[in-house]
Amino acid sequence: MNQSTTRMLTRVKAMYLFIKKNGPVSTLEIAEEFGITDRTVQRDLNVLEYNGLVKSPSRGRWKVTSKKVKIS
Repeated sequence: MNQSTTRMLTRVKAMYLFIKKNGPVSTLEIAEEFGITDRTVQRDLNVLEYNGLVKSPSRGRWKVTSKKVKIS
């Protein structure tokens, strides 16, 4: 795996844990927490949402789903 992929996966994992601990959270709160752009947050949230790990029940606020996750 190349370095940028590893960095992205590490960030997505950290983002999931942040949402789990603090959710529901806004895209802006995530961007500020990780020092990244809104666009990067959206791309990472798309990965999490595609895998059924997060959802946005109210527009722009994210929370984790009940899907079981094993974090290593």
